Amino acid sequence: MAKIKVGFGFDVHQLKQQHPFILGGVNLEHTAGAYGHSDADVLLHAICDALLGAANLRDIGFHFSNTDDRWKGISSLILLQHVVALLAEKNWQIGNIDAMVCLEAPKINPHIPAMQANIAKAAGIDIEDISIKATTNEQLGFIGREEGVVAYAVCLIERI
Repeated sequence: MAKIKVGFGFDVHQLKQQHPFILGGVNLEHTAGAYGHSDADVLLHAICDALLGAANLRDIGFHFSNTDDRWKGISSLILLQHVVALLAEKNWQIGNIDAMVCLEAPKINPHIPAMQANIAKAAGIDIEDISIKATTNEQLGFIGREEGVVAYAVCLIERI
């Protein structure tokens, strides 16, 4: 029987006016964008945390500290590539990723295929193994007021 594990990831970033909004490696047109040390891609950060957690390799902050200038402004697709390499060192490969983004705007549905392609390329897996969904917060809380964006991810990893 093959050894499998699952992981869960979560990330949240504040939205700032006139700031780039990168999600799944795609630059979204919007009046505000996620703010953070790297490119603040909440979707990729949640995916990285899910993968690291499944492999018992701590969390994204442990590997990519927001006090380390090496990661300042970096594309989170590069962080994902590093995470996949860490998994491979421990003889793990990705089975699948299922992610959910919670935000009021912009609508991301038209961008999901591009996000899946970016993630598939960075992670070395098939697009069919990546599910990305979106929902709103029904105008409630900081998400509803468009002050922040949240992403959740689960993954399955398999022993190579």
